[in-house]
Amino acid sequence: MAGVEVPRVKLGSQGLEVSKLGFGCMGLSGVYNSPISEEDGIAIIKDAYSKGVTFFDTADVYGASANEVLVGKALKQLPRENIQLATKFGIVRMEATKMVVKGTPEYVRSCCEASLKRLGVEYIDLYYQHRVDTSIPIEETMGELKKLVEEGKIKYIGLSEASPDTIRRAHAVHPITALQMEWSLWTRDIEEEIVPLCRLISLQ
Repeated sequence: MAGVEVPRVKLGSQGLEVSKLGFGCMGLSGVYNSPISEEDGIAIIKDAYSKGVTFFDTADVYGASANEVLVGKALKQLPRENIQLATKFGIVRMEATKMVVKGTPEYVRSCCEASLKRLGVEYIDLYYQHRVDTSIPIEETMGELKKLVEEGKIKYIGLSEASPDTIRRAHAVHPITALQMEWSLWTRDIEEEIVPLCRLISLQ
């Protein structure tokens, strides 16, 4: 077990419990700064675990997949059963003027299989749709994610930057365990509809 106790918190109502303080791994691959060495990145993740953090977040787009590889190597040196691992799919690429996203069932499955391989794990605890593909009905995307849950490849489903209507429709297909959106001193908009909706569906 980790050397220090960090309070635990439940996400959603499906049973996922994580350390209340999580570790976002994106910065280790040079998104905000120059990339650090793989050795240092692994050491940082292990140090976070030693301080009681068990919830680690990455994505296939971070560092052009290098972040998942890094996290996977760190996990090899930690007890997998004590870790809650989150990763994301859906952003195909970032262009100068737009973000290209994709949410077809075939893409969902291919991304999940690729992430499992890069991470070197048999399952992903929390799998997010990083951005919603509005050209595809959310029900189609969620249908494939539900299949991945049934197959044991992912345990819980999350959404990122989704509208209230999308959240409702997605949750009708399969329970949504977590939602990633900015909530800060500068951005309070989610308090109007998103937060009350999340509280409502978490009780279902």
